Amino acid sequence: MRPAMRVVSGIQPTGNLHLGNYLGAIRNWVRMQDDMEEENRARAAGGNDADRNQCLFFLADLHAISMPHDPAELKRATLEMAAALVACGIDPQRSVLFNQAQVPAHPELQWLLNGTARMGWLNRMTQFKDKSGKNREGASAALFTYPVLQAADVLLYQATHVPVGEDQKQHLEFARDVAQKFNNDFASEDAPVFTLPDPISPPKAARIMNLRDGTKKMSKSDPSDMSRIELSDTSDDVMKKIKKAKTDPEPLPSEAKGLEDRPEALNLVTIYATLTESSVEDVLKDFGGEGFGKFKPALGEVLVETLRPISERFTDLLSDREALDAILARGASQAREIGRPTLEATYAALGLIR
Repeated sequence: MRPAMRVVSGIQPTGNLHLGNYLGAIRNWVRMQDDMEEENRARAAGGNDADRNQCLFFLADLHAISMPHDPAELKRATLEMAAALVACGIDPQRSVLFNQAQVPAHPELQWLLNGTARMGWLNRMTQFKDKSGKNREGASAALFTYPVLQAADVLLYQATHVPVGEDQKQHLEFARDVAQKFNNDFASEDAPVFTLPDPISPPKAARIMNLRDGTKKMSKSDPSDMSRIELSDTSDDVMKKIKKAKTDPEPLPSEAKGLEDRPEALNLVTIYATLTESSVEDVLKDFGGEGFGKFKPALGEVLVETLRPISERFTDLLSDREALDAILARGASQAREIGRPTLEATYAALGLIR
């Protein structure tokens, strides 16, 4: 059996979670949690209960303030994201779920690591260039230095693995560089302060597109509610949006090649395939030659069956603020306890007296 893993991953609280968020990231988190828990049960059955896998998932509310934001909206979005994660299957009894702001060790460790991170490294980070646009002089210092906070997010917990997509690989390399330099400068080879986390490449996530324009990703920023399926949508909302989704007049082809240059048709078939855990080819075997008048209701039914329990749980959690606060408080308490030894070791290695 492989060595125990500690996986750490975060997500910014954006609010208005949609189908693309669920199928693109959250479902992979849930599967990782479930797979690791199953392995833990096998370890316990073999008498190795002490060596356990662990998942820590956090809401990156401290990262959110690196950009202009509305405080009331951030608070609402953080609670909404927590509710969505639990509704989708993140189990606070099996994973540690918390928001950054309740664990001061995150920004504390960031400051300690600022002495190790190098300006040249930060200057090469592409996301700062993307997010600051043409107004780099007007961007916040937090936006420039947030890769150091991202490094602290995972190094604090001695993460062995971090799920990364293509756009996050540079940030994990940055975290590894910071950890390696700190260990070289302030620790011995036999007793490093930080674990160098390895990347996990999650299963390739489906790229879910806009229901009104199949060439654009599904996004909460689109002004039209009809462009996306939100996790809070009722069954009637879901069916209405699917029936009104943009398509073309041609029937579905019998082979995937026939979906080339038909972005809206490809998107709907991809959603059906992803939800039923089948392939585009399998879907076309069943629906090839059929028009959207038959396919859309079938897709709507699959969506409703998948999202109904999520939507109901999501609504229940949002209406019970006390329960939601308790989940985040418990997770933050666990996170503070897990991170405390690393923070203490960092202070000691730097020669700081507390």
